[in-house]
Amino acid sequence: MSARVRAGLVLAAAGLAASGTAAVLPARAAAAGCSVSYAVSSQWTGGFGANVTVTNLGDPVNGWSLTWSYGAGQQVTQAWNATVTQSGAQVVARNVGYNATIGTNASVSFGFNGSWAGSNPAPTSFTLNGTACTGGVTNPTTPPPTTTPPPTSTPPPTTPPPTTPPTQTLPTSFTWSSSGALVGPKNDGRGIAGIKDPSVVYHDGKYHVFASTAQTAGYNLVYFNFTDWSQAGSATFHYLDQSPIGTGYRAAPQVFYFAPQRLWYLVYQTGNASYSTNPDISNPNGWTAPKHFYSGMPQIIRDNIGDGYWVDMWVICDSANCHLFSSDDNGHLYRSQTSVANFPNGMSQPVIAMQDANKNRLFEASNVYRVGDRYLLLIEAIGGDGRRWFRSWTSASIAGPWQALAAEENNPFARHNNVTFSGTAWSRDISHGELIRSGNDQTLPISPCNLRFLYQGLDPNAGGEYNSLPWRLGLITQTNSTC
Repeated sequence: MSARVRAGLVLAAAGLAASGTAAVLPARAAAAGCSVSYAVSSQWTGGFGANVTVTNLGDPVNGWSLTWSYGAGQQVTQAWNATVTQSGAQVVARNVGYNATIGTNASVSFGFNGSWAGSNPAPTSFTLNGTACTGGVTNPTTPPPTTTPPPTSTPPPTTPPPTTPPTQTLPTSFTWSSSGALVGPKNDGRGIAGIKDPSVVYHDGKYHVFASTAQTAGYNLVYFNFTDWSQAGSATFHYLDQSPIGTGYRAAPQVFYFAPQRLWYLVYQTGNASYSTNPDISNPNGWTAPKHFYSGMPQIIRDNIGDGYWVDMWVICDSANCHLFSSDDNGHLYRSQTSVANFPNGMSQPVIAMQDANKNRLFEASNVYRVGDRYLLLIEAIGGDGRRWFRSWTSASIAGPWQALAAEENNPFARHNNVTFSGTAWSRDISHGELIRSGNDQTLPISPCNLRFLYQGLDPNAGGEYNSLPWRLGLITQTNSTC
């Protein structure tokens, strides 16, 4: 989150290089005033990320829209904590359900990713709720009456701007290239056999990875961070059984930043659907003791689980609700929900979101992400050759219905037959993993451009008891981007 910056600071020249540049502009609310901080947080060839903070300097605002224009053809591709639309050069960011109100001297922040070509100058002006940026705090005045409208050189628009972001497309088939094995157990006396089930976010210049530690004696969690993937294997391990998360069965973590509470959440399985929170993702001892979303296994799961296991909890939120997915290793995907305002409390009883009579085709490790104005669902399957792979679906809503995207062994999302390796393939399994997100908050945004997926792989010749298998982490990168 960019720090609050008051009106009156000087805006750097529009031609500044965008990377690391923060433009601070005065803005005026409809009946008062505000300040706006626009900061490019990162930039790469053809793309950039930005954070915007609006501080209300006057009377409370209930419902807001912030408008600016780009002068060099930039396009917003993805946003979080606001609904952002673009028509030509003009961009409009509107509040979502949980941040509509901005009290006096309070702030609201949102972020987005965009594309650029040639140059990426900062916007030179903003308007808030239709009022041009003028600086300071002003009182509304009554305009003099007029009998005729002012002259205009162009007719007013006859249609409103679009109310949803432009659709971003995913291909209907995928190809990938894989790294070698990047991360495995340390030789530190713990007797860990495998590192698996990774969750990853990029924050404050570092990749932060949480994963399961597996051995015959059971599972727990590990955290490590690094600035470049070449450093992943040498990163220091922080074992979370030494934190308030504690010892005992903890596995399959998912990490995200819940912006309404300004807390990081770590969701994981303990025999129940559990979570811990932390204000600082880089502090491994800052996690709270486990709490549970449910009082116990919900009845609908008991009725359908058969000889499977209740596993792999996953949370994603839209502007109104937070949804909790889980699997049962028996062909069922479950979904519960609660409001963003009540999260993490009040999870509803699950419903079956998807099912398959062949449990191997809908096994476990579901992931759900936001891609523009749609959602992408990934589920791990077991192939006819016994190897793990991922199927995919898309939907306009987190609640479904879901339409198959790349969901068959001859057209998979990710499987050994659409992944190339340098030299001999170190794994024939593309198993439990997570896409590299374009933002860290609870909406789990991803960009369809050059997808990367951190996965667990396995020596093809390995065998034995499942918990003692030598799982390692690797990274696949999409090679057929539509962007």
